[in-house]
This record gives sequence, C-alpha cells and structure tokens, in this order.
Amino acid sequence: MPLFEQIKKTVEKATGLGRPAAEDLPGLVNRRAAHTYVFEDDGKTPNNPRLPLVVYRDVVRNEHGLDPAAIFEELFAAHGWARSWRNGIYDFLHFHTGTHEVLGIARGHAVAQFGGERGRTIDLKAGDVVVLPAGTGHRRRSASPDLLVVGAYPAGGDFDQRRPGEIAHADAVRKIAAVGLPAKDPIYGDGGPLLHAWSLGRRA
Repeated sequence: MPLFEQIKKTVEKATGLGRPAAEDLPGLVNRRAAHTYVFEDDGKTPNNPRLPLVVYRDVVRNEHGLDPAAIFEELFAAHGWARSWRNGIYDFLHFHTGTHEVLGIARGHAVAQFGGERGRTIDLKAGDVVVLPAGTGHRRRSASPDLLVVGAYPAGGDFDQRRPGEIAHADAVRKIAAVGLPAKDPIYGDGGPLLHAWSLGRRA
C-alpha cells in the first residue's frame, strides 16, 4: 500500500473522518446488473472455467465528504470481504490459486486485461467493481496517474500470487477447484447477483 494511503487509512479509522457509517452504506450503492465473462484455461493461465468474472458498472457512489476508498473498504468488510488494501493493479500477468478477489476502482481509470495472454481488455473507471474468481489472470494495461484501487478477499481463502510458470499447472488447477464460494456478494451482501452467477457456474 502506498505510504500516503496507509497513513490516510490509519487516520480515518482512528477518527472516523471520511468513512461512512454502517447505516449509510445501502445509500451509497446503485442497483446494477452483473456483467459476466468466462475465461477458459489457456494452458498457461488457469483462469476459472466454472465461475465467471463479474463486473458491476458505476455501482458505488462517491458521496461528497467521504473518502471513496473508505466506502469500498466498509462495503467489502460489511459483507465479509476483508484484508483490504489500497494500491493500483500490477502491470504483470498474475493470478491467485487459493482465493477469490474483489477490486473496487476508487479513483481514476484503467484498462485491465483479464483471462491471460489472450484474454479480454476492459475499461474501468471510478465506481466500478470487478470480482475475480480464483485463477483469473489479470494485469494493468494502462491507467490514469491518479488510479486508486481497493482490493479485498472473502473469508477462508488462502492468498497467493502466481505468474504463469511459477506453479505446476495441474497443481494450480487443483487448488483453484477447491476454493469455496463466498458467503456474500461484496457489494450487495445476501442474495447479490454474484452469488447467483457463481452458483449457476458451480452446477454447470
């Protein structure tokens, strides 16, 4: 986490300044449909052929007087997605074999590639959220200088960060298949579109 953001987060948590109250969170969320993308294993990046990548567009409002990063942190934490961080998106291709991940665009905009070398590029801007199932390759292609991303993980996951070739492919596939579904959607909580999309994927 950049030092400035680390200090800012610490001060906010100590004072409450810039952070939304729990009762304010529902009013900071727009109702949006889930855009889904499925990426097949390409032999290098395992991806997650059963669970789709989910994108929510313009789903979180930037309320005046609140730190947009703090809004994402509080929303994610309220729905069981913890261990949050503030940073950007790495420019090298990587994936996680032991956990799902949510990325909230708090500030700026970026073009990110998902799904590996032959994956899809998606334009992201402040207010957007991307939920990556375990195994999904991702990297930054370009970004505005002010890009700030908040990431978090559901309970029970085992964080790792791998580049293609850093883990035996069969081992990666096996680990990814063993990652359970999260208890809640990181934005909408119980009954959110993510849970529906991923439950359908598990049954396919």
